[in-house]
Amino acid sequence: MSSFGNIFRVTTFGESHCKGVGCIVEGVPPGLPLTEDDIQPQLTRRRPGQSALTTPRDEKDRVSILSGTEFGTTLGTPIGLFVPNQDHRPGDYSETDLYPRPSHADWTYLQKYGVKASSGGGRSSARETIGRVAAGAIAEQYLKIAHGVEIVAFTSAIGPESMVDLTADHHAAMLQLAEVTRANVDSNEVRCPDAEAAARMRKVIESSRDAHDSIGGVVTCVIRNVPVGLGEPCFDKLEASLAHAMMSIPATKAFEVGSGFAGTRIPGSKHNDPWVKRPDGTLGTSTNYSGGIQGGITNGENIYFRVAFKPAATIGQEQNTATYDGQDGVLKARGRHDPCVVPRAIPIVEAMAALVIMDAVMQQNARKSAIESIPADVRDKIEARLTGKVRLP
Repeated sequence: MSSFGNIFRVTTFGESHCKGVGCIVEGVPPGLPLTEDDIQPQLTRRRPGQSALTTPRDEKDRVSILSGTEFGTTLGTPIGLFVPNQDHRPGDYSETDLYPRPSHADWTYLQKYGVKASSGGGRSSARETIGRVAAGAIAEQYLKIAHGVEIVAFTSAIGPESMVDLTADHHAAMLQLAEVTRANVDSNEVRCPDAEAAARMRKVIESSRDAHDSIGGVVTCVIRNVPVGLGEPCFDKLEASLAHAMMSIPATKAFEVGSGFAGTRIPGSKHNDPWVKRPDGTLGTSTNYSGGIQGGITNGENIYFRVAFKPAATIGQEQNTATYDGQDGVLKARGRHDPCVVPRAIPIVEAMAALVIMDAVMQQNARKSAIESIPADVRDKIEARLTGKVRLP
C-alpha cells in the first residue's frame, strides 16, 4: 500500500516520469501555522541537481498546498500537496523495455503487477519520497512548536570511509550527537558534519561517479527532546516503527538503534544504562547504549539510529545480464542517476523519523486524554504502588 501512519497518516502518489508527485496528509492538528515556505526547505535539500555529487536531473521540486489550510493555518482537514515533474526524459529508459536492470525493481514490479512503468522506476523511484519529505516537514513543524523536538540526520559513512565509531568511543559519540546541527551537516555537499571525514567521503563518491559506478553509505540520525512514553510495548515498539519507516526508503538494506550490532560485543555490566537524577529532578541515564528507547518506549534520552544504503542499482557501466525472456545480453543503462544516494537521503530519513514520532505523540496524547476524562475522585483511588511512586522503607 502507499499509506503510512495511524492517526497522522500520509498517502503518497505519483511515478518518476508522470505529471507530478505528492501526498495527502490526514490527522494534522487544526490551528498549526503552515505555508509552502515551511515545507520547501526540506524538499530543496532532497531535490536532484543540487551538486556535482548528485544526479544532474534539474528539478526545482516547488511544492504547492492544494487543500487543508487557509490564511497560513491548518484547518484539521486533509492536506493535499503537489510537486510537478519537469525535467523528465522517458526516452533515456528504452533499454529497460528489453532488460530488467540488475538489483533494481523492474523484474519484481512486473511479476507483482503484470505491468511496469516503461520509463524510470515508477513507484520504485526515489521521486516517490517527495511526498514523504513534504509530509515529514509538516510533522516536524508541529513537533518543534509543541515539544521542541529536533531531528538531525547526517552522513556518517561512504563506502570504506567513516566518522568516529559511535560505539568504540561512546562518550565522544554522545557529545557529537548532542552538538550536530543541520547547519553544520549542510556545510558540505556530502552532508557530513566532520569536515575531514567529508573530504575523504567526497573522494570516494567522485571516484565512483567518474567510473560510471555507484557506492553506498550510512546515515546516522539523532532525535532530541523526545517526550517520554512514546511507543507501544509489543508489536509497535518505537524502534520497530522506526525500522519499518527507514526500511521503506528506497535503497535501504540495514537498520540499527542505539548500540546496534556492536552492542552484542559489550558485557551487560557496561552496556546497561544506569538511572541518574537530572538537574530538573526527573530521571535520566548516565549512558545511552539503549538509544533512547527501552521496552519499545521512549525514556526521554536522545534517540539515535543508523540506516545503511546500498549502491544505486542503475549505473553507466556495461553489465552482463539477461533480457526479460532470458537471453544473455549486455546492458549499459542511460539516464541521470546519483553515484551515491546518501547525501540526498538525509532529509528523507529525517522526514520518516518525524512521521513516526508524530504518530506516536498523537497516539500517546489520545491515551492521556482518555485517562484525564476519568473523574479525579476515581483516579485518586488508584494505589500509589501502581504509579511507581511508592517510597522505599
